[in-house]
Amino acid sequence: MHAMQYEITLPADYDMGIIRTRVATKGHLLDAFPGLGLKAYLMRERGEQSVVNQYAPFYLWAAQDGMNAFLLGAGFDGVVRDFGRPEVQHWTGLAFEEGPASACVARTAVRRRHRVPEGAPLPALLAEAVEETRRLSGVAGVVCAALALDPRHWELVHFTLWDHDTPRAVGDRFQVLHVSQPERAALTSNARTG
Repeated sequence: MHAMQYEITLPADYDMGIIRTRVATKGHLLDAFPGLGLKAYLMRERGEQSVVNQYAPFYLWAAQDGMNAFLLGAGFDGVVRDFGRPEVQHWTGLAFEEGPASACVARTAVRRRHRVPEGAPLPALLAEAVEETRRLSGVAGVVCAALALDPRHWELVHFTLWDHDTPRAVGDRFQVLHVSQPERAALTSNARTG
């Protein structure tokens, strides 16, 4: 499993209805994309638990070939054409867990990123982070939870989808506009085997 996100920060007076329309008309195009485990079309609006307007899709790839095909293909070309080429953050997947609300529509996403402390014993720290993901996935309202690691910057990212607007989680909150999940079932086994 691989996690990926790009954040497109938009002007303070940007009409976020444009992003909603974009997702409503194009979001379904990845509903059957090969290798895609899950794509959450996310946005934040200035003044609503955010200081910025932002479009920030988050991806969990079941297969690296799918990720490469997307980044080098027409789908990402559309993003580049409309917004410029964003920096794409990338993490290696460590865990993916379905939650008690796994059959529900995701409404909110929470992303928490934090640095791995210098000198921390990695196996113990990562085992603890995986266990935290498992615990979080058992909380009422959780659709699914994922954990990934960026070994270049030694950063962990916890990503959780929720079926309601007021999740009990700490981190950056996003509104979920749509979820494409053609190979979501492959994420659980993929994350545990590397």
